[in-house]
Parts: sequence; C-alpha cells; structure tokens
Amino acid sequence: MSHLAESQSLYLDPAIRDWVLIPIMVVMVLVGVLRDQVTVLLGGGASTKKPGLKAIRETRILARGATLRTYGNHIPLSSFTSRKNFLSNAYKKGEYLKNPAAMNQTVNPMTDPAGMEMMMEGMKKNFLMIIPQSVIMGWINFFFSGFVLIKLPFPLTLRFKSMLQRGVETPDMDVTWVSSLSWYFLNLFGLRSIFTLLLGEDNAADGMRDMTAMSQMGANPSGQPQDFYKLHLAEGENLLLTPHDWELGDIEHRLLVQYGKRKPKPVSDIVDAGDSDEKSIGSSSENKGKGRRKGVYPGIVKLYDSCLRFSLGAAAIPPKLTAKLFY
Repeated sequence: MSHLAESQSLYLDPAIRDWVLIPIMVVMVLVGVLRDQVTVLLGGGASTKKPGLKAIRETRILARGATLRTYGNHIPLSSFTSRKNFLSNAYKKGEYLKNPAAMNQTVNPMTDPAGMEMMMEGMKKNFLMIIPQSVIMGWINFFFSGFVLIKLPFPLTLRFKSMLQRGVETPDMDVTWVSSLSWYFLNLFGLRSIFTLLLGEDNAADGMRDMTAMSQMGANPSGQPQDFYKLHLAEGENLLLTPHDWELGDIEHRLLVQYGKRKPKPVSDIVDAGDSDEKSIGSSSENKGKGRRKGVYPGIVKLYDSCLRFSLGAAAIPPKLTAKLFY
C-alpha cells in the first residue's frame, strides 16, 4: 500500500499554478463580466425589461387556482364552491388573459412582434454564451492540453474520473487529480458566487443559467410562446375535479377527544356524519347558514366566545356580536 501511494504522488511545477491554474480562472471571471456588460448594452439584460400588469395577471391567476386546490380544505364548502365556480368561469371566458380577443387563435411567433422580439433576445443571449466559451475552450485545448493542475484534498470514487480528468488518458492516475479542461468546467459552474458578488443577483454571466436556457430551447425547439388559454382551461378542469373535505367540520369533537372529554368516533360514524353535513349544506341557499349554525358551528362559536371574553376582559358580550365577528 505504501508503494502504491508513493507511485500515485506527483510533483507539480509551481509555474503551472502561476501560468495555467490562476490565469484560466482569471480569464473566465473577466469574460463573464464582459458578457454581462455586453448583454446589458444590447438590451438583453433581465433587469431592463419587466412584464406588464396584464402579463402578471395572466400568470398569477394560475397560481391562485393552484392555491385554492391545495388549501381549499381550510375554508367552508360554500366559500370553496363560490371561489371554484368564479375561477373556472373566468378561465373559460379568458377574463385574465393578456389578449382575450386572440384566445382561440394560434399565435405565430414569425408574425407576432412580441414573439419575434423574444426570439431575437434568445438568439443574442445564446451567441453571447457560445462564442466566448468556445474561444476559451479552444485556447485551453491548444495551449494547456494534457496539463494536470491541482489535487483535491478529499477522496473521490472512480465515477468522478471522467469528469475531473478530461483530456488526460491515464487510467492509473488517482481520481483526485484535476486536468486543465476539467478545471475549465469546474470554473464554468462554480463561479456563480463570485459573479453574484461582483455583478449582483441578476447577471448574465452565470453558466448554470446558460445551461438551463439551452435545455429549455431543446424542450421547445420551435420557439413558440406558451398558450395561456390552454393552461387556464386545464387549471379550470383541475379545479372542477378537486374534492372538498373541510378541516373544521368536527373541530369541537376533536378538541374534546384531544383533552380526554369524549371518546373517539368510529370511522363509519365519521364518514356518515360528513356525508350528511354535505347534503344539508348543499340543499338550499337559505338553509346553508342555519344548517351550519345548528349542526356544526355551535361548539366553535362557544369556544370563540369564551376566548373573546378572556382576551377582552369583558363581563358579557352579546351573542349577536360574537356571531357577527365569527361569520
């Protein structure tokens, strides 16, 4: 084992650190700063253009529907039903679209000015990403091909060998040694914090953002914008199919069970009670409030009344005031 460890030890010339390791990192930092400034000058910076109010409403209404589907069990059935009907009708009519008149038309990005502008912005960003990185990679391959630069201070498995030793075809070398080309890729994905410190959070020099943009282009090669009308229709269908199970349906019973004042109900009784409550609530609009106050709410109202008395220090509070505050 000692002989194997001695055979794996390499002695690097300090000139490699001064003329290869540090220059590659410095050049990549300077190129990233230059890319960010050129992107801002060409008008492709993310902070130069902000979406309008209609575009924000078009997107946020989808989040509103998703929130209702996720947290709808925290509100009563009548409130959930009214919100669900309102949003589903708004989705069908296209009330929150940026351009409701064109909701049934297929947008052609070649004729739409907004689509053409988006395509041009994407092309400029891709050129600013591809050209500098290709030049740096060619420079490293031409001048520093086969160089071993540093050794990592922690052990790694053999799966990292192909990632850390690009351009060095030596199967017996330890995995912790890093070649010049692999050092380039490590800097490409590891300089995000330095770019954030120098240029701010919203910069165009982030390599991970470039890779994300390339993957999105591969997923949508035609470059067509999203059809928000179809997204709204899909969200409306999801809302209509979402069931409702109110979390406070038997809150008074659960409180009494938690403090040992009542025995837990069997599962069959809970299911039957839930079905009967839903039928009584959905029978008519006039009986909704009465059914809730007579069958489900009295324990909650009493609990709310006692808490209100304790917090305000009042000797007597009219029941109408408590019901008004609660309902």
